[in-house]
Amino acid sequence: MSELAAERLAFGYRGHPVGSGVDLAIASGEIVCLLGPNGCGKTTLFKTLLGLLPAQGGRVLLDGVPIRRMARADIARRVAYVPQAHDAVFPFTVHDMVLMGRTAHRRMFAVPGDADRLRAGEALEQLGIADLAARDYTRISGGQRQLVLVARALAQDASMVIMDEPTASLDFGNQAQVLERVVQLADSGLGIIISTHDPDHAFAFASRVLVLHEGAVIADGPPADILTSERLELIYGVGVEIERLENGRRVCVPRLAVRRLELTR
Repeated sequence: MSELAAERLAFGYRGHPVGSGVDLAIASGEIVCLLGPNGCGKTTLFKTLLGLLPAQGGRVLLDGVPIRRMARADIARRVAYVPQAHDAVFPFTVHDMVLMGRTAHRRMFAVPGDADRLRAGEALEQLGIADLAARDYTRISGGQRQLVLVARALAQDASMVIMDEPTASLDFGNQAQVLERVVQLADSGLGIIISTHDPDHAFAFASRVLVLHEGAVIADGPPADILTSERLELIYGVGVEIERLENGRRVCVPRLAVRRLELTR
């Protein structure tokens, strides 16, 4: 079993601290949802967990080894990254975009081999988008592009995946498709930490939720225990009610919407 952990982690940029005192751990098969408003430091924290930014204090560990002692290629073989949806400039094919995930397994300037191409094809199959392999990445939908980025991460054969708001700017259908794949990946044994603005995502699929507020993790635990009306109001600044559906699932509803519904009954 693999584990990505942080101990008393301080993170930020030179001359601009963003957060501190962060303790967290993600194990194989878990989906940990990082929840917080814009500007709270989610992306900066992720970049520090990946070793792209140096820790300003504390440490990040991969299977008990501080990442500052590890080579970049070693980190990339163990932790993959799915950024927010982006628009590519060059018209790479979908297969070539996924093939880039194999870079961590090749020497510098080495040409991808047959095994790399096969693994890229398998990742596309696993995500159910093999039919897009020959398509121009710049000419597919936003939801499809996001699945391609997930497939690229899969091709790395890492045991941990960090996903930075993978459903941002996607419509409802594409969000559901991406999140369904996230659950399948965790079921296959990957450890996943995913950031989102939507607490309903945490209720729907997360094993645990971390709440980031003003650069600090203020809560860590099962969504049903952690996501309370009071805590959501604290971090988002709006009144929220937690409603339980007939199937037992919890959802978040703005308090104003609840009052309007009551008035119409």
